[in-house]
Amino acid sequence: MAKRDFLSLLDFSPEELDYLIRRARQFREMHAKGEIYQPLVGKVGALILQMHSTRTRVAFEAGLAQLGGHCINIGSTGSQLSRGEPVEDMARVLSEMVDIVMVRTLSQTDIETLATNSTIPVINAMSSFLHPCQLLADVQAFEELRGSIRGRTVAFVGDGYNMCHSYINAAKQWGFYLKIACPKNYEPDRDLLASTNNAELVDTPQEAVDGADLVVTDVWSSMGHEGQESDRRATFAPYQINESLLDLAAKEVMFMHCLPAHRGEEISETLLDDPRSVAFHEAGNRLHSQKALIEFLLLGEIA
Repeated sequence: MAKRDFLSLLDFSPEELDYLIRRARQFREMHAKGEIYQPLVGKVGALILQMHSTRTRVAFEAGLAQLGGHCINIGSTGSQLSRGEPVEDMARVLSEMVDIVMVRTLSQTDIETLATNSTIPVINAMSSFLHPCQLLADVQAFEELRGSIRGRTVAFVGDGYNMCHSYINAAKQWGFYLKIACPKNYEPDRDLLASTNNAELVDTPQEAVDGADLVVTDVWSSMGHEGQESDRRATFAPYQINESLLDLAAKEVMFMHCLPAHRGEEISETLLDDPRSVAFHEAGNRLHSQKALIEFLLLGEIA
């Protein structure tokens, strides 16, 4: 089987992404029943985390263990990368020792360099530009609870950063319509936005949310924005998602957040407890969608 990487949603065809969602839903059902399925006995993954992680780390470590494999966690100071070893050299070494690599680092270019120089699959576990693994979990949650996301309307309100970028790619791949509301000077990448007719910038959060089937936000200060928190709170204050804003959306709207959330900032204090919020179901799907992704990259389509 030819080596594949998952650095962006655009690395897979829409049909392959649909397969991953179906397979992730099967994994969630199997997990709920306590079924044991271990096709990856003897397989080892290296998880390189140069930024903090809870959901990503737990999902990859637990997922590989449940599939019968093993995960080696390499923290920000736990490898020679922190002492200047070239990414190209690290890629060649890991290719000799493990079967798959998952990497979280600010630089999308470093992830692409790692993939180019590896003979094993590489997964983007988040960069400052993209967060494709999160979108697998999000689309899985929507389709589990509301049916197909194709043709639906999605609102992204907040910072035009990695989550917004991945929603733009997702709109293109899954065929939904994305309305984006961001403060001036915090808009998403222009070239990425121009790459699809399925996404557009709108002027206000109210315009974005109006009639939306899904409303999404992220923290105002992500990793890579250290020291900007105070200025960003003032700039983004009008972009908070709260219950009254959500009332402008479709009757059956769902709210998602990739977590961790800052209650009282990008969301109201009580929004995660609103019945329209599926943030914790969404978070749980990280386990199942990442298992589906690992299985696909190492074994191909199973079902």
